Amino acid sequence: MRMKETLTEIFQNKIIDILLVAVILWIGVFIINRLVQLFFKRTDFIEEKKEKTIESLVRSVTQYTATIGFIFYVISLFVHDFGKILAGAGVAGIVIGFGAQSLIKDVLAGVFLIYERQLHKGDYVTVNNLFNGTVEEIGLRSLQIREWSGKLLTISNGEVRQIENYNIDFMRITESFLISFKEDPDRVYSVLEEACDMLNEELRDSLKRDEFGNPTEPFQIHGITALNKINRGVEFTVKGMVKDDDYFSASLAVRRVLVRQLYQNNVQMLEEAVRIERTQ
Repeated sequence: MRMKETLTEIFQNKIIDILLVAVILWIGVFIINRLVQLFFKRTDFIEEKKEKTIESLVRSVTQYTATIGFIFYVISLFVHDFGKILAGAGVAGIVIGFGAQSLIKDVLAGVFLIYERQLHKGDYVTVNNLFNGTVEEIGLRSLQIREWSGKLLTISNGEVRQIENYNIDFMRITESFLISFKEDPDRVYSVLEEACDMLNEELRDSLKRDEFGNPTEPFQIHGITALNKINRGVEFTVKGMVKDDDYFSASLAVRRVLVRQLYQNNVQMLEEAVRIERTQ
């Protein structure tokens, strides 16, 4: 009973200090993150995506640092000479003692992800050939991806083995489609050339351009890419290079224009024929 009263008295004496430190750390984290946001808002040194990535990293670092510092502070209030114990045991021994090998793995992987600039906040990526979505948060320990459906995925950085990034400077749109053997190839070429001209006009602001302002690769007919595709028709391919941020909207526009032009010019694409035999 005496021991319980003593512990209660000690805790009551320290709780004000604990709450005060918690508030100070919270305010400190908030101020640091706010200052970083204001700095990038008022300057234009780097791209917006990189700014958001740095903000995400700073937020993660400050939160982890504040949390670990708070835990050590609370322990030091109840463990006599905790500083000497910590120094004697060594930081590595403490980390291993808490079984944090996976944490170290995730943090190191996160550092390399950011240092090698494999992705930025806002990029559309495919991770490990399994997960597709937009990068929402890049932390020291985990990566958050928002799928098209709205589902938010959190992946440990140490589990990220392969990244396909669709937002690295430019993307090439390639559309292939099958045309019936009955169609005149020259007429199909003429229709597709007209469609490419329309695309270059409609998507002129989305085209990837060189330093002189000329399109790097305007929409054009790549050619006949297969003569006897699945023994049913000829494959034509149209391609063009656009800005990475406009890839998905431009892809939809390309399909819309191509289908409309083929339909309006009565170009016959392949149809699936199903034969039904009725037995008596």
